[in-house]
Amino acid sequence: MTPWREQALPQGGHEVDLLRGGDALFPAMEQAIDRAEAEVWLASYIVHTDEASQRILQALLRADRRGVRVRVVVDGFGSRAALPWWQQQLSGSRVALAVFRPIDRWWHWLQPGQLRRLYHKLCVVDDATAFVGGINLLDDRLDLNHGPLDTPRLDFALGLRGPVVGEVQHTVRRTWTRAWLGHEVTEEWQTLLLAPEPLQRARRWLRARWNAWRGTRAELDRRRQQRQEAEGDERPVRLAFVRRDNLSQRHAIEREYLLALRDAREQADLICPYFYPSARLLRALHRAAKRGVRIRLLLQGRFDYRLAEMAARALYVDLLQRGVRIFEYRAAFLHAKVAQVDGHWCTVGSSNLDPTSLVLNLEANVVAWDRGLADRVRHAFDEALTGAEEIHPTTWLPGSQGLRGWLRRALVGWVAQVYLRAAGGGPY
Repeated sequence: MTPWREQALPQGGHEVDLLRGGDALFPAMEQAIDRAEAEVWLASYIVHTDEASQRILQALLRADRRGVRVRVVVDGFGSRAALPWWQQQLSGSRVALAVFRPIDRWWHWLQPGQLRRLYHKLCVVDDATAFVGGINLLDDRLDLNHGPLDTPRLDFALGLRGPVVGEVQHTVRRTWTRAWLGHEVTEEWQTLLLAPEPLQRARRWLRARWNAWRGTRAELDRRRQQRQEAEGDERPVRLAFVRRDNLSQRHAIEREYLLALRDAREQADLICPYFYPSARLLRALHRAAKRGVRIRLLLQGRFDYRLAEMAARALYVDLLQRGVRIFEYRAAFLHAKVAQVDGHWCTVGSSNLDPTSLVLNLEANVVAWDRGLADRVRHAFDEALTGAEEIHPTTWLPGSQGLRGWLRRALVGWVAQVYLRAAGGGPY
């Protein structure tokens, strides 16, 4: 049963920019990093060696040379090809690069939990500006499996200013610390324990750490107060930062979709490249459609994984029969995870609606209750439809029913359950 009482609580006082693709996100990130005075925190599933990654990396190094504290955490699987290059480029700087669940040794593959990946795409500058979305640190016109692309991927992120930025920073800080443990901390404590006077050294080490943290927080609090006094109450957007982890927030993002669909009365638009939602989400879609809500799904049309194609299309028959409109995006690869409901609720983030995102990965979304932002999301959805093809019931249903269609759906469901059990994710 869904714990409705634990839904995210919105906070007001935000400015929000909807950014389409890396062409909009990366220059905004670079400018924010170049204005950094105290701290920069960056988390990404994928980093690369292309021009987009190089520009952000150089901005991080410039910040480091100005005395800004820079911390970066990347996923050990998604960024594995580029990690040696990033480590070489950062060598000699004070930028601390942490790797979440590294797989640079053969025995790492045997460790439990390796299928649980860091899927965040987050950046926080000075506790003042945050970027949250689905865009990896990779050029829109480059695909790791297919090479250069003629048309950029469809993807989105949000630029944020306001109270929730502190929550985004806390998430990146905690993830970075989790990845860094066993590296810096272990080395420092080994030095302490082997020292002639370990207790005295430990006290000095802890005192230095406390003073450094207290000084940084005091400076950030002072600057935040100055910004709030200058900005007043002219930032009305109400939103919440919602993360999914494997501890206390296991169903947080799924819960927000469930609540929005439960309350939907007129329309719901969802963009998702990997679509195989839980039984709870499917029931919520079914019930909304039964109430007369116009539901449109924009899904992947260029599939990079055969199983993902089978999983999404296994659900088409049931959804089409209930009046849900399905579009496949054919203009380019689809990577956006975006939704809007009734023109006043919307979400942008990293989470797909599939078992990997909803049960295993570390994910992060922004959920907003704002007509202006929801309207921008709806316009982005409508614009994307120009590059999509609708799946019509009259042509799809006759060829997808019968024994063959049933066997395909059964196979997909079985594979999903086996995968989740192997990953320790439990029933779906």
